[in-house]
Amino acid sequence: MYCTKADILEQLDEDILVQLTDDNDTGSADDAVIQRAIDDAAAEIDAYCGMRYPVPFDPVPAIIRKVCVEMSICNLYARRQGVPEDRKARYDAAVRFLRDVARQVVTLGAQDPDSPPADANRPRITSNGRLFTRSDLEDF
Repeated sequence: MYCTKADILEQLDEDILVQLTDDNDTGSADDAVIQRAIDDAAAEIDAYCGMRYPVPFDPVPAIIRKVCVEMSICNLYARRQGVPEDRKARYDAAVRFLRDVARQVVTLGAQDPDSPPADANRPRITSNGRLFTRSDLEDF
């Protein structure tokens, strides 16, 4: 799971979440509806990232969690009412990011299979000090 209900509640007021998910008028958010929105977002993320990374992600990169939250919220709005412009813009930005991941324009950081080696694995190049300097050769 790339994000949770708690992650969504960090971005969305609980009253709005109830309005978007409470199909049975219980007065509380429907966890099954929320999970479906999260699962749909995760499937879309996997479709883009699966060309380059093994999916599902474990552990989940922070940027993937963020993208999943934005996409899940958009999915919730889409099932009930029109998606607000600011949420639509965030969703579009998330999709652009995922497309860039698939095209190898951006990476997911440490989990990138093509990333440069960690600093500990990089070669170290050292040299001795100079044998002759300008001042050493001044009178030569």
